[in-house]
Amino acid sequence: MPIRRRLAAALRHRVAGPDADRRAAEIWLAPGERRFAPTDPICRVHNHAGMYAGGLRALLLQSLHPLAMAGVGEHSGYRGDPWGRLQRTSEFIAMTTFGPVDGAQRMVDHINRVHATVSGTAPDGRAYAARDPHLLAWVHLGEVDSFLTSHQRHSRTPLTPSEADTYVAQTSWVAGELGVIDAPVTTAQLQAQLAHYRPELELTEGARDAAAFLLREPPLPVAARPGYWMLAAGAVSMLPDYARDLLGLRVGGRLDPVAERLLLRPAGRVGTAAVGWALGEPGDPRNSPASSAVAS
Repeated sequence: MPIRRRLAAALRHRVAGPDADRRAAEIWLAPGERRFAPTDPICRVHNHAGMYAGGLRALLLQSLHPLAMAGVGEHSGYRGDPWGRLQRTSEFIAMTTFGPVDGAQRMVDHINRVHATVSGTAPDGRAYAARDPHLLAWVHLGEVDSFLTSHQRHSRTPLTPSEADTYVAQTSWVAGELGVIDAPVTTAQLQAQLAHYRPELELTEGARDAAAFLLREPPLPVAARPGYWMLAAGAVSMLPDYARDLLGLRVGGRLDPVAERLLLRPAGRVGTAAVGWALGEPGDPRNSPASSAVAS
């Protein structure tokens, strides 16, 4: 279907870059042993369209830690090169989930070298460093919780409680390789560790700017913005209450439950379904990783 292919090409150009097909071949079609089987929870979650809204939720949530946001604001170039940052992140997740074991390790080693160069001083005077295990853990927790939350809401076959625990455990490998200490291996541990960070979270100017950029000023053509805003609405509806309060994303101090039920959640579902339809062509190797993956 030409329309489907055009939409898929536009999405992948944004998320994976102009050489998306080459990158996909290096991840999904390259020979070699894989760390995870195609039916593993981590592959099911990371290959689902819910990752789009989940990724937006993760960015909004992660921005609330002042030191993590200072590092992003000063070193990531999210305003100057937002798509480049997204493309690097998506390639990292894809390679470490679906790629050959040696390719995944090379990607992790590269990120560790980059992180070693990232340090500075936040506006409040505190020092930060990308290799700080405490900050690395916050970023990891925000991603895992967001991806899992979005999958459970948007997938027709959500993970069982046991599978959700397996998903969290499977994500702990890359977290440990990046320097996270004692990454969670169950959903209960994930929630407990997230709660531990609550006293450290606040709405800084950096977080306010990131939220405005993500929700009101997306770097997209006008014609593409309605679809993006549907995903963003879904992302906001999935944020925990404390995050929405800090970001000022409640109506009159409280998010109207009717508005959430009738507007935000349905918009997120429609946007996610549209992404899933566009990217779901059966012949694409990204949709049939079993054809090339050899699980360990």
